[in-house]
Amino acid sequence: MKSNPHVLTYQDEVLADGSLRRSFSDGRYEWRRRLPDGRVEWQDSQGYAGVDELLGDGIIKRTFNNGRVIYAREQGYGRTLWHGGRVLTVNQTSFGGQVGMILAAMGAGFLLGSLVPPPEFLSPEEEEMLRQKALQQQQTDYGSDGSIGGGSGDTDWESGNGGNDERQYEPVEQGSEFDSDDIGGDLDVGDFG
Repeated sequence: MKSNPHVLTYQDEVLADGSLRRSFSDGRYEWRRRLPDGRVEWQDSQGYAGVDELLGDGIIKRTFNNGRVIYAREQGYGRTLWHGGRVLTVNQTSFGGQVGMILAAMGAGFLLGSLVPPPEFLSPEEEEMLRQKALQQQQTDYGSDGSIGGGSGDTDWESGNGGNDERQYEPVEQGSEFDSDDIGGDLDVGDFG
């Protein structure tokens, strides 16, 4: 894993229709809305689209409309690691995300433990095991009325309303296999669209 991943930040804005507009530090935008089954449908300003699903152990499965699948892993404090650890996205919307950005800028990851890269591949069986684990955790986290802490039950990754800062979805590159040479001093917007 790359010891100093490229950092992308973003901020969320809830729109009048309840969907979310996510603005990234590289100039891109992503529009997101939660589906009835809990997954998040997204479309970005570069014409890419797909669905994100939070699996257990902080693993995020991103399925593009063309069928391509990639994974990410939440790191806490609004931070998520993508592309085998080469890209770190940080949510600046919430307090935790701002702390995450400060820690990332200072190289203070040692305070939080090492970053754990996402898997490159999961079998359908492994994905299902993680779904079951997420369901068990969700049942533990929810109160008797089905809400988290008495709120609406929405988490930050779904709606941008605050809540669990560790559940974020971030932009990722689509197209040909990710080339580690794409991560350098100058990033093109297309590298992560």
